[in-house]
Amino acid sequence: MKLSTEVEFKVDFFEVDSMKIVWHGNYINYFERARCALLDKIGYNYIAMEDSGYSYPVVDVRIKYVRSLHFGDTCRAKATLAEYENMIKIQFELYNAKTGKLTTKGSVTQMCIDTRTGETQFVLPKVWTEKVEKLLANGGFPND
Repeated sequence: MKLSTEVEFKVDFFEVDSMKIVWHGNYINYFERARCALLDKIGYNYIAMEDSGYSYPVVDVRIKYVRSLHFGDTCRAKATLAEYENMIKIQFELYNAKTGKLTTKGSVTQMCIDTRTGETQFVLPKVWTEKVEKLLANGGFPND
């Protein structure tokens, strides 16, 4: 079983180009919306990360554009935790909520840095892994 969540939002005018197609860089912002929702559900969002003494910079982004989203479309963004022991790797799927068609897929990988020492952590801290493992042991997110 994997932990995943979805968020939906309208494509705004300021996110599109002159052809009213979502500008390619904004798909990364859509990934981020879904990632924040996933981290919130896990109980270890960016504020909790900072409070625990760790930061998680992005070290790799992969994206595959399948079809476009347009101004006025509703995007359904799905984030799935794919790796959580040595790095955080989250996989993404973006859909046109009205048609159900996949528009974009990709992944983001984050490494862990101890903010006190600046050293890379090659095994993620227990404050993170224990939260994930507890959720997995209990069958995922409550109310899902």
